[in-house]
Amino acid sequence: MGEIKVSPDYNWFRSTVPLKKIIVDDDDSKVWSLYDAGPRSIRCPLIFLPPVSGTADVFFQQILALTGWGYRVIALQYPVYWDHLEFCDGFRKLLDHLQLDKVHLFGASLGGFLAQKFAEYTHKSPRVQSLILCNAFSDTSIFNQTWTANSFWLMPAFMLKKIVLGNFASGPVDPEMADGIDFMVDRLESLGQSELASRLTLNCQNSYVEPHKIRDIPVTIMDIHLLQFHGTRYAAIDPSMVSAEELEVQKISLHTSSEQEEQ
Repeated sequence: MGEIKVSPDYNWFRSTVPLKKIIVDDDDSKVWSLYDAGPRSIRCPLIFLPPVSGTADVFFQQILALTGWGYRVIALQYPVYWDHLEFCDGFRKLLDHLQLDKVHLFGASLGGFLAQKFAEYTHKSPRVQSLILCNAFSDTSIFNQTWTANSFWLMPAFMLKKIVLGNFASGPVDPEMADGIDFMVDRLESLGQSELASRLTLNCQNSYVEPHKIRDIPVTIMDIHLLQFHGTRYAAIDPSMVSAEELEVQKISLHTSSEQEEQ
């Protein structure tokens, strides 16, 4: 139990990457928690948005790996927001505070939905260069709980945690998966009643993503996704970490894609 929490990698991450707390709203109780790692010269970083049960540090393995390759990565933990518009407005203010015009967003589950809603929210003045979605959704009606969304704030923390835990795998799993579940349960226990209630509200509140507002945003698989931006002003990686050969291949690929679109 708790193998990940006591692992050398996790301890190294916590000892080398500071947790920052930032307030961008008039309400001082709304505090964004984040880990910002990698070259600060990168102005279009990759930002991780966690699921209902996640905290900013659930992405520590991705942060360690990607920063080792020269990427700038930011992992977030949301303040308490009760509707999608409020979240999007707060997230926009956070990007303004961090002086980031555009970003790549990776969202897991609820994080993926919020990433899409933010891209939709800023479609007239785009702030999202690309989306990477993991176990995400585009319509909250799939949970069949829109009618209960406005009652989560009344529920005690133990009941909210029970609702979230009900979605975790309960059958036999391999050891690595079991360690991952234990770690997520531990992170879930660190969340307060208002944090969980607000996240479940955002997860189930009646809403959907308007596809025509995000149709021009690239969405691909993580392991190849960011390569398409190498050599451009939207690269999330330190240019010195990209070989000349790779940049040449990327230019040829972009040129070919442009020609195909013109045809």
